[in-house]
Amino acid sequence: MHVALEVVSLVVLTALIAGLCRRYDAPAPLVLTIAGVAVSFIPGTPVFDLDPRVVLVGLLPPLLYAAAIRTSLVDFRANAMPIALLSVGAVAFSTLVIGVVSWAVIPAISIAAGLALGAVVAPPDAVAAAAIARRVGMPRRIVTLLEDESLVNDAAALVALNVTIAALTRHVSPAEVGGRFLLAVAGGGLIGLAVALALGRIRKVITDPVLDTSLSLTAPYLAFLPAEAINSSGFLAVVVTGLLLGHRSHQIQSAASRLSENINWRTVQFLLENIVFVLIGLQLRSLLHGIDRSGTTAARTVWICLAVLGITIASRALWVGAIALTYRAVPALRPDAWSWASAAVVSWSGIRGVVTLAAAFLLPAQTPQRDLLRLVAFTVVAGTLLLQGPSLPALLRRLRLTGPDPAEDALRSAALIHDATQAGLQRLSEVCSDDDPVEVLDQLRHRAELRSNAAWERLGPAQSERETPTATYRRLRLAMLDAERSSILVARDAGQTDDEILRSALIAVDLEESLLDRVEDANTSFDEDLLAPRRGPSGCEHLIAAARVAKPDTPGVCGDCIREGLSWVHLRMCLSCGRVGCCDSSVGRHADRHFHETAHPVMRSIEPHEAWRWCYIDELVG
Repeated sequence: MHVALEVVSLVVLTALIAGLCRRYDAPAPLVLTIAGVAVSFIPGTPVFDLDPRVVLVGLLPPLLYAAAIRTSLVDFRANAMPIALLSVGAVAFSTLVIGVVSWAVIPAISIAAGLALGAVVAPPDAVAAAAIARRVGMPRRIVTLLEDESLVNDAAALVALNVTIAALTRHVSPAEVGGRFLLAVAGGGLIGLAVALALGRIRKVITDPVLDTSLSLTAPYLAFLPAEAINSSGFLAVVVTGLLLGHRSHQIQSAASRLSENINWRTVQFLLENIVFVLIGLQLRSLLHGIDRSGTTAARTVWICLAVLGITIASRALWVGAIALTYRAVPALRPDAWSWASAAVVSWSGIRGVVTLAAAFLLPAQTPQRDLLRLVAFTVVAGTLLLQGPSLPALLRRLRLTGPDPAEDALRSAALIHDATQAGLQRLSEVCSDDDPVEVLDQLRHRAELRSNAAWERLGPAQSERETPTATYRRLRLAMLDAERSSILVARDAGQTDDEILRSALIAVDLEESLLDRVEDANTSFDEDLLAPRRGPSGCEHLIAAARVAKPDTPGVCGDCIREGLSWVHLRMCLSCGRVGCCDSSVGRHADRHFHETAHPVMRSIEPHEAWRWCYIDELVG
């Protein structure tokens, strides 16, 4: 009963603090860690001695899988070389450097024990890196690299730790080290591939989202347990399985199964990754008690902890700097070289997490100064969280590195949705027959065009209306759905309709409401001007030849709409003759009509703060 109460209290505390952090835009990892430390010193609080099996078997496999299924396999392949250099090279280099320094500053430990501590604190944590990177607005390339690195480096660090632990009791040859590493990589990769192929075949024949999600929740352990059983890397097996299943999800799962899996794994990830930070903070009290029993002076303990923290941060900076320098020096690698600003952010983002702390508890009882080594590991985790985490936004501003531009993303999204809509309409023209009702075909075309138009409407504020058509539709349809739900609930309370029928009707209403985008409003404004993507489309001669500006024939209005007594949503201008017309979301669609009448290929938006162009012929934005 006490255990259940402790678990429930931990979950409730974590959810409450994480929710408040989201509400007030506070850094959840830092706040949760500090809260864990504070709670651990409250009188009567039970001691949460961290069992490494809880983290390494209970928490880490599902967390890695949740991150892997949402990771782009295409990006992972494209970054294979820097990922390997960071996840394997940086871990090996940091293990060696930290191990030697620890051996020099910590009394009465062997070089093997120092290397064991180096392996413990070497890997940046997947949970911490992702949580911090998502929040501070890093450039997308750096975020991708850090998240991909953190998927793999745990495997390399734990192999190094297992070797150094073995070296504490016996001689370990270089051949054994190499053999263990090859077994970990090859075995974990092959098992992950086999599990992904087997689950892919099974999921192709499963149409029930509940069964599919149930199988998904077991996937991390179906990969992890067999790999660990043959002494290979279970974490690598989980990552390979997640990457492959995530990449093939649109081929092996139904849309309903993908939506269900996404929601369930987001929930699991939210709870586990936030619980992890509370668990980190809860360890401090028991670690300090261990130091009290060791007899080490407080001043000596502080000096050792700070020295290892400093060399941990410095070793990653040295390795990342060496990578950046090598890429710049080798002509074949120069096109992919990092800027020095990017290298600085990558090196400063080596935040440690619960894997480091759990690994410290794997040190055997006969390890000299084991309690001190555990406290050093905690200091590295807490120090990187509290020092590097809060300072990352200031570093990004200082180096003038910014996150993805929401305006550019919105423009790219609108162009992508437009292309997808045209592909759908093309397929409709291929599969429809003369026997298909004309009104059904018209309805399908109309709904497809509305979806495309809605994406373009979000790019800028309407000038002639308070709401764009999409926003008006959303507002009115939500009101209708609320009335429909109320009517069904009245029937439920009357007790005259079977409950199964009522639930089915309510699910239909809820499903349609969930499809209405409550967050993205058509009147969204952007902090920056809405410009064309920095890397414009290649091969469009019309965009290349077209002017950037022209003199509008009717500035600020659509002359055709005024003559016809219509209203417009957004305004576009032909760059060949300056004709101003309304967009495709408007009733008149005069810009599109002008193109069909004149074949002038390129228009641009003349909404405030917008400077993007569109080629009607090639259907490209630029």
